[in-house]
Amino acid sequence: MIVRKLVGLAAALLVSFAAHAQQAAPASRLDDIMKRGTLRVGMTGDYKPFTYLDKATQTFAGFDVDMAEALGKALGVKVEYVPTAWPKLMKDFEADQFDIAMGGVSITFDRQKKGLFSTPIMREGKTPIARCADVGKYQTLADIDKKGTRVIVNPGGTNERFARANIKDAEINVFPDNTVIFDEIAKGNADLMMTDASETRFQQKQHPGVLCAVHPDKPFDFSEKAYWLQRDVALKAFVDQWLHVSMEDGSFKKIYSAWFD
Repeated sequence: MIVRKLVGLAAALLVSFAAHAQQAAPASRLDDIMKRGTLRVGMTGDYKPFTYLDKATQTFAGFDVDMAEALGKALGVKVEYVPTAWPKLMKDFEADQFDIAMGGVSITFDRQKKGLFSTPIMREGKTPIARCADVGKYQTLADIDKKGTRVIVNPGGTNERFARANIKDAEINVFPDNTVIFDEIAKGNADLMMTDASETRFQQKQHPGVLCAVHPDKPFDFSEKAYWLQRDVALKAFVDQWLHVSMEDGSFKKIYSAWFD
């Protein structure tokens, strides 16, 4: 009789504990997003073809804009775009201005410390883009890092970090507007820029016969692009599964081809 009472008491305590734990468990960010009805996406709007902000209409367009809309549809919520900039991307992320950062975001250890990255969507690295007539002059970092060479960079992102880590003798010029920075090379105001291989390929198409990507298939380093998420396991699991399905059913390829092919 005593044993049965003890067993019954233990079972009741376990049920009570489980119910209390369930009630005490905080809602995930994924739950918050669905309850709110919006997914807040941080974007710089200055990195074609990933993201571009039309200042006249204040609308975003680009590969990762189409991907964000597809993610919002999968979640069953609207997408709210939150403008940010590379120099303050980390600060805005830490201030919880958005749930996810999209728009050509590279995986870095510093960013990984603050949040979680999705499954990578692209593998590449830094490589130069220069005037087509000068491609042969800038094949290696040693070729570039010489007095008199003018390297242009956009502020606050991985491009500036890479340049400052590898350039000691060449001149580094920080240009604030990433939307027209490649025109500076075309006009002769700078000699080259080192950026992600995908961007050099895109800008080569935008400046045919004027600007050329320098060995984009063999970049100087290794990097991956992904989506930078606030630290929530449930949200990351959803985004990773959405990406997996998108890559298997052809929807990712369709969006990619529209912007890169």
